[in-house]
Amino acid sequence: MNDQDVFERIVASLHDAVLDETRWSATSALIDAACGTQGNALFVGAGPKDDGRVLFGQLYYRGASRDDLLHEYLTVYHPLDASVPRLRCLPANHLVHITALYTTEELQTSPAYNEMLPRLNAQDSVNVRLTGLDGSHIAWDIADPVSPGGWSTPQLALLRGLLPHIRHFVRVRQTLAKAEAEGAASPALLNTTRVGVIQLDRHGQILVANDRARDLLRRGAGVSDRDGLLRASTPTDHTRLERLIAAALPAACPAVGGSMLLHREAVAPPFLVHVTPLSVRQPDFGSPRVAALVLLVEPGDQARLDPRLVAAILGLTPMESQVAVWLAEGRTVGEIAGLTGRQANTVYYHLKQLYQKLGIARQADVVRLVLSIAEFV
Repeated sequence: MNDQDVFERIVASLHDAVLDETRWSATSALIDAACGTQGNALFVGAGPKDDGRVLFGQLYYRGASRDDLLHEYLTVYHPLDASVPRLRCLPANHLVHITALYTTEELQTSPAYNEMLPRLNAQDSVNVRLTGLDGSHIAWDIADPVSPGGWSTPQLALLRGLLPHIRHFVRVRQTLAKAEAEGAASPALLNTTRVGVIQLDRHGQILVANDRARDLLRRGAGVSDRDGLLRASTPTDHTRLERLIAAALPAACPAVGGSMLLHREAVAPPFLVHVTPLSVRQPDFGSPRVAALVLLVEPGDQARLDPRLVAAILGLTPMESQVAVWLAEGRTVGEIAGLTGRQANTVYYHLKQLYQKLGIARQADVVRLVLSIAEFV
């Protein structure tokens, strides 16, 4: 089996695991075997980059879950592990060797590096930060290589190729968990009111859409149904959507999932679209079947603070409070400028006013303050 075949098997397994998390152990084992690694771990954290809170963690060695080691690391060593905030501050999709996340002194003295990582087979590991939904941070940690001599160029190339697929896997899992829906054909998924759900056949034709999706299509709110095919409102978005769907259908080799933002009228923020291929485990003899799943996630589906409440509590103007809430949701200054139709300098001006009123000096302080309000409302 050549490298491309191995890569396609992993991607197909990730698509299975998107809609059935029990398949993740097999997918993790396949990654270990293909990449020649001893194990890998996924973590999802919340808050600003220098905040180390962990919302979710999974640790597998060749498909075997090690909840005992995961629990010990998170409760004893994670709060003291200097590598965690440093990884979060790195650019997304940048593979880094674990030793680069510690100082020379810490490599000799850090309890996490010297006591826990040897037990995790991770003193020669590589790590990467990926961007999750709602401002969350994904950390994928790949344990030491099986073969002596460190990491080879082909190993690292395979890991880099998998990064967008790992990110898509986690993001769709986040979306389904938020919608409290599991499984591509389950009633829970099609009956959910929290996200729009559309099932496409092998040609990209709409087979089934839930009520939330039908309402979006009927209103033409960024996307519509044109003769059974999805069509985005703007030409640029439509071209991207067509490519995204085409890449997820069986004719693509391999079929891959992806995400994009769909824009609406100027006063409405864009919403998120996930497209995921669905594998078929038996011949269909040409009958219509679900080949891809489309999830439409509107901004209103995300848990948000009311900017008016933030303004009242902190004594801010409506625009200042809106900027503060968007920052707490993980948006960048550039994204906020796009949402408001203003220049980035204007957003920075509102930030400066925020700093002066609240007696703070960093965006991270704004985020902490807004999130602290969220805990009590």
